[in-house]
Amino acid sequence: MDKKVKIGILGFGNMGTGHARNIMEGKCPELELTAIADKNPARIEAVKEAYGDKVATFATAEEMFDSGLIEGCIIAVPHYDHTVYSIECMKRGIHVMCEKPAGVYAKAVREMNAEADKHPEVVFGMMFNQRTNHVYRKMRELVKSGKYGEIRRTNWIITNWYRTQYYYDSGDWRATWSGEGGGVLLNQCPHQLDLWQWICGMPVKVRSNLRFGQWHDIEVEDDVTTYVEYENGATGVFITTTGDAYGTNRFEVQMDKAKLVVENDELTVYEFEYSTEEYTRTLQSSFTSMPVKKLEIETDGQNPQHVGVLNAWAGAILRGEPLVADGREGINGVTLSNAMHLSCFLDKMVELPIDDDLFYEELMKRVATSRRKEGGVSVVADTSSSYAGTK
Repeated sequence: MDKKVKIGILGFGNMGTGHARNIMEGKCPELELTAIADKNPARIEAVKEAYGDKVATFATAEEMFDSGLIEGCIIAVPHYDHTVYSIECMKRGIHVMCEKPAGVYAKAVREMNAEADKHPEVVFGMMFNQRTNHVYRKMRELVKSGKYGEIRRTNWIITNWYRTQYYYDSGDWRATWSGEGGGVLLNQCPHQLDLWQWICGMPVKVRSNLRFGQWHDIEVEDDVTTYVEYENGATGVFITTTGDAYGTNRFEVQMDKAKLVVENDELTVYEFEYSTEEYTRTLQSSFTSMPVKKLEIETDGQNPQHVGVLNAWAGAILRGEPLVADGREGINGVTLSNAMHLSCFLDKMVELPIDDDLFYEELMKRVATSRRKEGGVSVVADTSSSYAGTK
């Protein structure tokens, strides 16, 4: 019989239910779901109703970790606990698949990464499912190839994250400094922040304007406009919100010899006849535009999302195959988010790497006055439609 990895899921909420369903439906043939832990008794009842005695249930993470029933664990709890429970798994030799974001603040994520380095036997993956999307994989390949020279400008407007007040009221931890640690940057945009740096590299300076509770009755950001500078002098803009009822998702990378655009799940490349630098310097004309050729870009068409990440994780555990994203790479997106917050908190441009201790201090000031609703409602929704494409 083919070997399967015995898997536990910590947290049977929106993401945990989706992962459980994928495994139980046989979409991850090398994973066997043996246990689920959730501190909410109602969610434990939901597990029993769905799977009967096929899956063991536990009221605490530690009970599941110490049960001997699991070899790997999917961490699908609120953000602050991602680093806490990932570290607890590592200390026990349990393989880790951590949901995004890696954590709320880089200081804790660095501690998690340091613990991972102490346990080379543990396969540590991050649930960056958008890295499986063929359009972003191809875009990265083209940018990194050097074929089109250096990046000159990046622009990502990702405003199709519309959320209602009902969504924010569906959990006492949502959209609070104490429960979630941030808003659209921590909840909706970790995938885009990861892809942005995965494809274009990390910036060196960040200036951000965040609006807190602009469009909803929440205390964290739901509207973001950020400007960045890269080491080579290139600039970038990142705009996001959960307040636009009919938003846009367009990612554009302007390079010396081409413009690359991802929009509507399609990658378009406008290849320049000349390099921008040469054209600007030598053309004897005041008003003109670059001659371009629009290219039909072939990709493999694959976009396996969460299932692809989990199957790669299983392959890494069983055969040493590559992960979609090593867990240690989660630090980059968290660093970008922290830099955006800190820039707004201090009302100035910040340089990377930022002062992790200063950010933590500023975050804790807001946590201290957070109006998190203890004992609020808890609603679990099917999230599959929110990640099927580039959204």
